[in-house]
Amino acid sequence: MFTHIVFFKLKNKKQAADAKNILLSMDGKISQLKGLEVGVDVIHSERSYDLSLITKFNSLEDMNTYAVSEYHVNEVLKYLKPMLESSKTVDYES
Repeated sequence: MFTHIVFFKLKNKKQAADAKNILLSMDGKISQLKGLEVGVDVIHSERSYDLSLITKFNSLEDMNTYAVSEYHVNEVLKYLKPMLESSKTVDYES
């Protein structure tokens, strides 16, 4: 199993629900995506990011295919990227 985690800082924290819905819209639309979880931060500390994405794949190759898939690029990144101040990732195999 391959896990891809992304932490997002939003330009406008009031867009957290919209950003969450954009990410959740991938559910059932990208065959390589085997698990999807999105969370909005509730602590709001200096260390906090605003939003997290946890995705699961069968392999690194499947994650790479997802990263360039039409839905991910044209329906998720197209709308999400303008909302972002920054993002960080963690990727690992288990």
